[in-house]
Amino acid sequence: MAAAKKAVLGPLVGAVDQGTSSTRFLVFNSKTAELLSHHQVEIKQEFPREGWVEQDPKEILQSVYECIEKTCEKLGQLNIDISNIKAIGVSNQRETTVVWDKLTGEPLYNAVVWLDLRTQSTVENLSKRIPGNNNFVKSKTGLPLSTYFSAVKLRWLLDNVRKVQKAVEENRALFGTIDSWLIWSLTGGVNGGVHCTDVTNASRTMLFNIHSLEWDKELCEFFGIPMEILPNVRSSSEIYGLMKAGALEGVPISGCLGDQSAALVGQMCFQDGQAKNTYGTGCFLLCNTGHKCVFSEHGLLTTVAYKLGRDKPVYYALEGSVAIAGAVIRWLRDNLGIIKSSEEIEKLAKEVGTSYGCYFVPAFSGLYAPYWEPSARGIICGLTQFTNKCHIAFAALEAVCFQTREILDAMNRDCGIPLSHLQVDGGMTSNKILMQLQADILYIPVVKPSMPETTALGAAMAAGAAEGVGVWSLEPEDLSAVTMERFEPQINAEESEIRYSTWKKAVMKSVGWVTTQSPESGDPSIFCSLPLGFFIVSSMVMLIGARYISGIP
Repeated sequence: MAAAKKAVLGPLVGAVDQGTSSTRFLVFNSKTAELLSHHQVEIKQEFPREGWVEQDPKEILQSVYECIEKTCEKLGQLNIDISNIKAIGVSNQRETTVVWDKLTGEPLYNAVVWLDLRTQSTVENLSKRIPGNNNFVKSKTGLPLSTYFSAVKLRWLLDNVRKVQKAVEENRALFGTIDSWLIWSLTGGVNGGVHCTDVTNASRTMLFNIHSLEWDKELCEFFGIPMEILPNVRSSSEIYGLMKAGALEGVPISGCLGDQSAALVGQMCFQDGQAKNTYGTGCFLLCNTGHKCVFSEHGLLTTVAYKLGRDKPVYYALEGSVAIAGAVIRWLRDNLGIIKSSEEIEKLAKEVGTSYGCYFVPAFSGLYAPYWEPSARGIICGLTQFTNKCHIAFAALEAVCFQTREILDAMNRDCGIPLSHLQVDGGMTSNKILMQLQADILYIPVVKPSMPETTALGAAMAAGAAEGVGVWSLEPEDLSAVTMERFEPQINAEESEIRYSTWKKAVMKSVGWVTTQSPESGDPSIFCSLPLGFFIVSSMVMLIGARYISGIP
């Protein structure tokens, strides 16, 4: 038994990867970056009204505990001693907003997910208060005023949820993104839990000054957010507290990064100009811009990339954010039922090898970068009687690639030096058809690591490198070489451009679909936002019904 344990050399580091679709816990060897074991649990998404997306914070927390316990059991079966796990990092879906009671530990409302659109009228009202010649929100935060970010979600909760209002009045409320909720809960909750976040997650709230690296009083006053409910902002790599329960009780939590920053670290994009694209629920292209904030002229965000230690410098990034990538596959599975599992999409697409002129713009939550167009909605166009589910599956994969092309073009224009290849990661990169399509549509090589779990790896690296842990070196000469798979373009540039220009035509068809946004209160005037086709079909159904009842043939 002892000899078997010696097979694993060096200390281990765990990583919680809490995403929009699932939670995972993964354990890495800190000397080789080898993934030793992991466990994954899918997370439910609730859609209580059109445009609303929620999750249960307690289900998310329970999924973390479950993944940790199951992974530790698997390590035991491999004869790996879990006492070798020296630190835990946390990576999380960003912007998703939770408010909870610090006395009971109970969430005061469901988590309002980053994709949620209920705050559109809040955004419209707030935008009227920003002077045209002084967009202080964007200059301080690097972000456009959008439903995407936490401040407007928190404003909605304060305006509409009495339990939240009362808890704030009685000084019982705590706000956080998912990282804050998890770290507070895992480090003791009501019994001394640590209420903190890191600079990368704070930079996605629209309340954080990315220059001074502090919560901004002017921004909090603008959004009407009481500063006392905000978490303490820390670096991405330091000991926040110790695990207070479960198999890993006593292990320090010492890394925290928003998922896209974690992937940037996991891909080892530490140099100015290095970039990666992550294919998850959404799609996120980040380019390291070093110690300087670069503001985009082409619809990209300026965000904090990482700060790997209390006394270490902050790094910034340009980001292109696409709301719907893997989520379109989940939609085909759960809403249309044309596939039973996400993996089936590759098989369907392979059967036809083309979309046969069918284009799918999955603007379920409006369009993010580079358009920032909340009036857009999803469309499938170019349909003929020949089109079948295989063509739609192929078009869905193409949509992910076309959206990436749009943000890559914006990135190239902002940076001035086109990327010669694209480093990719995330769950969807296991789909070889998607990766080949991406190379064809970008017309540059696509390079993916053989171990695609770079988001979790980045969180583990930050945790292992923290002062007081020190089991993972981030010095360039110590970083493990990563084997890569490379996909080269296989179509000519002209065909690539024709397909891309047709896609852009389809995007324009999706814009302006919603002329009046759904009111946040969910009252009957919600129908103002429904597309015209809804009323045409409804009217026809009513007319047919009336004719049938009255006996008219």
